[in-house]
Amino acid sequence: MNHYSGLKNALIAFFLLLASLYALPNIFGSDLAVQVSAAGDAPIAKIDVNKVESILKGKSAYKSIGLSNRRILVRFDDTASQLFAKDLLKAGLGRNYIVALNLAPSVPLWLADLGGKAMSLGLDLRGGVHFLLEVDMQAVLSMSIDKYYNELRALLRTDRLYKSIKKEGDSIAIRFKSLELKDKALARIKSDMSDLVVLETQSTDDLLIQVGISDDAKKIAKKSALKQNITTLRNRVNELGVAEPIIQQQGLERIVVQLPGVQDTARAKEILGAVATLEFRLVDEKNDPQTAIQSGKTPIGSKLYYFKDGRPLLLKNRVITTGESITGASSGIDQENNIPMVNITLDGAGGRSMLDTTKKYLHHRMAVVFIENKVETLTDDKGRVIIENGEPKKKRTTTKDIINAATIQGTFSSRFQITGIDSAREARNLALLLRAGSLSAPIEIIEERTIGPSLGADNIEKGVLSVIVGFVLVLLFMVVRYRVFGMVANIALTLNLVMIVAVLSLLQATLTLPGIAGIVLTVGMAVDANVLIFERIKEELVTHSDIQKAISSGYDKAVLTIADANITTLIAALVLFGFGTGPIKGFAITLSIGIVTSMFTAIIVSRAIINKIYGGKKLEELSI
Repeated sequence: MNHYSGLKNALIAFFLLLASLYALPNIFGSDLAVQVSAAGDAPIAKIDVNKVESILKGKSAYKSIGLSNRRILVRFDDTASQLFAKDLLKAGLGRNYIVALNLAPSVPLWLADLGGKAMSLGLDLRGGVHFLLEVDMQAVLSMSIDKYYNELRALLRTDRLYKSIKKEGDSIAIRFKSLELKDKALARIKSDMSDLVVLETQSTDDLLIQVGISDDAKKIAKKSALKQNITTLRNRVNELGVAEPIIQQQGLERIVVQLPGVQDTARAKEILGAVATLEFRLVDEKNDPQTAIQSGKTPIGSKLYYFKDGRPLLLKNRVITTGESITGASSGIDQENNIPMVNITLDGAGGRSMLDTTKKYLHHRMAVVFIENKVETLTDDKGRVIIENGEPKKKRTTTKDIINAATIQGTFSSRFQITGIDSAREARNLALLLRAGSLSAPIEIIEERTIGPSLGADNIEKGVLSVIVGFVLVLLFMVVRYRVFGMVANIALTLNLVMIVAVLSLLQATLTLPGIAGIVLTVGMAVDANVLIFERIKEELVTHSDIQKAISSGYDKAVLTIADANITTLIAALVLFGFGTGPIKGFAITLSIGIVTSMFTAIIVSRAIINKIYGGKKLEELSI
């Protein structure tokens, strides 16, 4: 009685050892680092590491340079070296790389190879900027009505089916000359524009109908606008040089943007609100760009542009159409030639311009130019904002990069494919740029918070202190109240904390202040299970003279009560996680993990220790 098999003890020891191993990375702290990654999610190779080393060699002292998770981490001993190196790398690497300040965990290589990672800290613990953005969904619907209005007018104009057509709020009013033309138009709308539905009206005019966007089409338009804005914002945040930003959807109309380490909200707003667009231009096939560079003169009717990698190309001055005409873009594979491609959809005006151009310039090359206007607040060598005439000094720049130049293979208008792309990855990136060149709907910053690094450190200090104080008080109470059994409960409680940290590290769940509150609550709840067990053992000692049987009965009879209490709490935690947002989710995660691990340590681990101390022995009394 009160004896676990050798296999069961070995399994318990194995799980505890594994938990200790994966909790270990959190004691090594972090290094000041500069993170270098490729723009557009391109891969980083050893040649890029060599390039970083050559830029820093002899100019900035660093601890180490390493390649990890498709990014380069350069570690430093002090802040001055870190900031100086960031400026050097930003100037030396150019816009094809994203250079950001970061804190890199100092996990030993052998532990990192085993998958050991430190916990991910939330914005309230690391410091940074939090924005809550709201997408103007009314503008989304308005733009959708504009698009359908143009398409509907073009569709019905071919056979002169309507007498008049005009927009009225969120609907389109169409008047006909006869009922016959009305029936033909309705049949055409039903077959070619299934996203539109006929609305019920109070009008008695049989020759007038109101059409609007179907509920499903509205949902798709809103969802698409939200996703495209998230993609656009993510691209713009990359330009800000932020390590590990969080950009995610909240609800049906809002976007959360968290920028760790950023303290300048004005600059963050400038980047988030930057205006970008696209242009489609024909390539000047008759003139050589190198000749234009060497002579310093561009041919009449053409202008010199560059790819992101620096390759020059002459493009015609006339713009075929702009990114504002793009209504959709997706990547795929050409089934006939098995090569990457991007599918483009333009609105009516853009389609007509593209049709005229492709008819006239078949087999010529057409380029896609990405244009972005940015406003940057200038700072001095020490990172302080430069003030001029009482206002921050700003630098406005416009970048124009060719992202693709491909041959026109056939005549097309609103829908066409771009081929001649090197890889599927490049096709996905191109489609992303085409969709995210500009915000698909206006956004408004409805909430902003700045958390300083000192406040983040203070939050960590106070959070850890609260865990320690709660932990120590519980330890003292258990030792005084239950003596040897109390010491066993304390060991189980310590192992429970180790397991919580290990699971958070393995899952890379973000630890926030509410998450720390969940851990503090778990400390009290974890020992509560042992209190129930020990009190049950005391009751059994009154009715049983056999101490071994009393210990066994105490554990067995208390398990169901403990399970019921913890399962109901776990259900509440899962509901919080499912329906809550932000801080509530952080609290629910740590609470859920704590409940599961506490049941393991309080019931199984504590009993294994009690079995080793008292199991199989003739006892006269218990220290409980």
